[in-house]
Amino acid sequence: MEYTNLPDLKGLAALRAVVELGGVEQAAQSLHIGQPAVTKRLRALEECYGLDLMQRRGRKLELTTAGERVYAFSRLALDYQTSLLEDLNSLVRGQNELRLEVTSAIGEHLLPDMLLNFADSYPQYRIHSRMGYSRRIETRLATGLSDIALIEQAPDHPDILVQKWFEDELILVCGPQHPLSDTRVISKQQLSEQDFVLREPKSSLRIILDQKLQNFGISALPISLEVGSTDTIVEILGRGRHLSFLPRFAVAEALKHGELRQIHVEQLYISMKLWIVRNRSSINNPVAEAFIQLLRESTA
Repeated sequence: MEYTNLPDLKGLAALRAVVELGGVEQAAQSLHIGQPAVTKRLRALEECYGLDLMQRRGRKLELTTAGERVYAFSRLALDYQTSLLEDLNSLVRGQNELRLEVTSAIGEHLLPDMLLNFADSYPQYRIHSRMGYSRRIETRLATGLSDIALIEQAPDHPDILVQKWFEDELILVCGPQHPLSDTRVISKQQLSEQDFVLREPKSSLRIILDQKLQNFGISALPISLEVGSTDTIVEILGRGRHLSFLPRFAVAEALKHGELRQIHVEQLYISMKLWIVRNRSSINNPVAEAFIQLLRESTA
């Protein structure tokens, strides 16, 4: 393996700061160094790779094609460095912290109660949580940037352990003002004639929905809106014009209080499993074990 010409992390940090903050001056302020030092680090990085990484267009610095690839690498390298420092710090503190990631639907509707219950049951432990898309979560798990995650699609990766959490379903719902709100069952044809608001295409919920509908013989629904939040979709449904497919766990309270109505589709049932996934390195993490135990007890 080639180890004779490695980039300096400070150079990678300078490049990332310039790109994300908008210029050398802003990067210098963020890194608490002078502007000449930022420029020097960028030049050293270019010498390391033997390519120009940035070019000036007018008064603005822009990434070259090579620079875009080095910038992407800098994000991964620096994020992993941050994760490593967190891991080392957790060893010093006695492994009392957990890095948890969840998809947005789980984060919006299930995570608050889980965190509160865990804090009450295990005050000696700390959980750092964040939301994201399933594919990005899988990448962070596989590279050790996260310890455990709760997602709707089970990943297939040798460094990720997968455990079934519980079963749910995607159900068709509308607001009480919708013309079909008092209709119990509709046909496949009627389904294709409605106006839909759905999650965005790269969300796991949308991926599951599209696959199931494809198997059901529906290649595409008439979609008016695509939204990145289930809570926002619920609010839109309340206006009365649209239908949507949402997880039962996300709309249970709205159904209970009459804020949404469920409509069944003939011969269509969209099952969905929720999964506990974890990096193999977190097997002996006492916080992860305590958190999983609490999840099991709550769903039981």
